[in-house]
Amino acid sequence: MFSFAVTNKSGENAARCGIMQTPHGPVETPVFMPVGTRGTVKGILPSQLQEAGAQMILANTYHLLLRPGPEVVEQLGGLHGFMGWKGPILTDSGGFQVFSLSSLCRLGEDEVEFASHIDGAKVKLGPKSATQTQNRLGADIIMAFDECVSLPCPKEKMAQAVERTLRWAEQSLAAHERPQSQWMFGIVQGGTDLELREYCTKKLIELDFPGYAIGGLSVGETHEKMLETTSFTASLLPEEKPRYLMGVGTPRDLVAAMAAGVDMFDCVLPTRNGRHGTAFTHDGKLKLRNEQYKLQTGPLDKQCNCYTCRNFSRGYLRHLFMMENSNPEMLGPILVSLHNLTFYQSLMQQGRRAIRENRFETWAQDWLNYDANKNTD
Repeated sequence: MFSFAVTNKSGENAARCGIMQTPHGPVETPVFMPVGTRGTVKGILPSQLQEAGAQMILANTYHLLLRPGPEVVEQLGGLHGFMGWKGPILTDSGGFQVFSLSSLCRLGEDEVEFASHIDGAKVKLGPKSATQTQNRLGADIIMAFDECVSLPCPKEKMAQAVERTLRWAEQSLAAHERPQSQWMFGIVQGGTDLELREYCTKKLIELDFPGYAIGGLSVGETHEKMLETTSFTASLLPEEKPRYLMGVGTPRDLVAAMAAGVDMFDCVLPTRNGRHGTAFTHDGKLKLRNEQYKLQTGPLDKQCNCYTCRNFSRGYLRHLFMMENSNPEMLGPILVSLHNLTFYQSLMQQGRRAIRENRFETWAQDWLNYDANKNTD
């Protein structure tokens, strides 16, 4: 039911493509997973996600635990039936959100008590309960519960978080009731401390997870440190198992991580930027509220063939966003989010093709120079 195989490599770098078989179909890697935190990719229909090229999507245990609750999702057909998405799904364990969104009340050895960001209610979550919740949600791939700390962080505190993450990884595996129908990945923590990363990786490999994630990045470190840590950690992970970089990032970040041998990605940037009127293009970011786009008839990106670029001008899209203060239009955020998701999926498709054709290094060079902060002004 589950399998992963590397099918191609490119040159002497670590970039690779492969096939991951899941109970809900195959996934070509490297793969970018749109983020459907609460059981939906905001404003985007499942059919539109498919048209954009999405193969697999992500949902979040923390948010679904708080609302509507795993028992509701389970009774409504599990996440696949609940969301109307027939393809593979991955759920995060909720550890990142517990430590970043909530008011932490108590950090214990076996669980965390926190105040819900919705109503302030006291909630407990730990490796056992997070795993049981994910078992009920029914995603194809689930994550071990971990502790993610913001950077910079004193080494002593980071070391304690790594030890807690390793202890929770064992407890998550022990609580996992559906290993035949759900793969569980371990999460490597350690900040940008390479010694701690190596230690955490080796200990997790001993637990023999089906796959491994690199967590705890894009939480305050520099771009250079993020790439260094990713490359170092990926090189330690088993060749025959999928590698997942969590919550990263810009097109340049993704290409650099692909070069390091990473197979799976997720990030909120395509949809978050889209909702605020910012489009990713091959020439940089385009901020639609700028006056210069008022009368422009061309598409967001001449190299894109998405529904948005085929049918709407920059001037029209700007019009949709400029009405926000008086009478907001939903269509603007939807159309630009759809374009951004297609842009990211196209990047993955191009990367896979370049690896298969043994020209990844040449293809990647342009993207490694890509400046996601450069505007097309």
